[in-house]
Amino acid sequence: MSKNTAKTSAPTTPAPANSQPSEQLPLAYDEPIIRFMKYRRFITMITILVTLAGLVSLVTRGLNLGLDFTGGVSAELHYANPVTTASVQSALNAAGFKEPVVQYLGTQRELLVRMPVQEGADLAARLNKAVQLPNNTATVHKVDAVGSQVGNELYLRSLGAIALALVMMLIYVAVRFELKLAVGAVMSLLHDTLFTVGLFSIFWWPFDLTALAAVLALIGYSLNDTIVVFDRIRENFRKIRGATPVEVVDISLTETLRRTIMTVTTVLLVVLSMMFLGGDGLYWFSVTMLVGLFAGTYSSIYIAANYALMMGLNRQDFLVTVKPEFEESLT
Repeated sequence: MSKNTAKTSAPTTPAPANSQPSEQLPLAYDEPIIRFMKYRRFITMITILVTLAGLVSLVTRGLNLGLDFTGGVSAELHYANPVTTASVQSALNAAGFKEPVVQYLGTQRELLVRMPVQEGADLAARLNKAVQLPNNTATVHKVDAVGSQVGNELYLRSLGAIALALVMMLIYVAVRFELKLAVGAVMSLLHDTLFTVGLFSIFWWPFDLTALAAVLALIGYSLNDTIVVFDRIRENFRKIRGATPVEVVDISLTETLRRTIMTVTTVLLVVLSMMFLGGDGLYWFSVTMLVGLFAGTYSSIYIAANYALMMGLNRQDFLVTVKPEFEESLT
């Protein structure tokens, strides 16, 4: 007598026709993807034209350099009672001083006077006599004279500092990520610098050491924003399968957009506070930061990532390859 054994198996549920492997799911949230790169070619042309306009102005007109670079005289004044900058400037003009610039140093009793190199001897004594106002005694502190040669050397060293910062950023990004992204990051930083300084040349805003310090600060800020985007691009290239490089970049920019908006908003509040409450001493520093803030955010999207795509960025750039000797040891 033979026994028939029936083989039973657990019922299976057919997979939906439109299902995809889990590794092909591009996003882990239900938000739409913003197609940043859809109009990248048109935006690239606009960027080139705007940058060239600033570059032409720099070459033809130059910058309205402050006394830190051209040389001149600076002095700090302390008044017994609050005083207006207009009254002090009028007193200096009446005493024969040329082109004086007066600004507050925190309070209405502390002022800073800057002016070009003045002719004549006993500058400190003449200045002390000129700034005395009726019923308001002034004390002069820190009378400094900067020669034109010193200012010129300072200007050249400032350009060298910017160039050195860009070179070091290129090396850093190339080591951490990939050469295509490194060149894109440096192109982004060059754009931020030329755009910001170009606006100073076009509108003839005064460019002094405070504005230069803001430019150097913006290089670091813009690179930090670019690094966040690059890190997400590298992660998504390794995680997402079946997507084109443009789609991966769009997904990465969409995922980092919220963080970018929060960062920009926070820094913007600080910059606006310095602009309206920090006095004349921080005004142009704040203006430089404000311009560079938007330029840095823009360049992280449409210059750094866009340039990497133009250079042929793809998934193979981020895959870790196994050396042949290790493959033989595994077999």
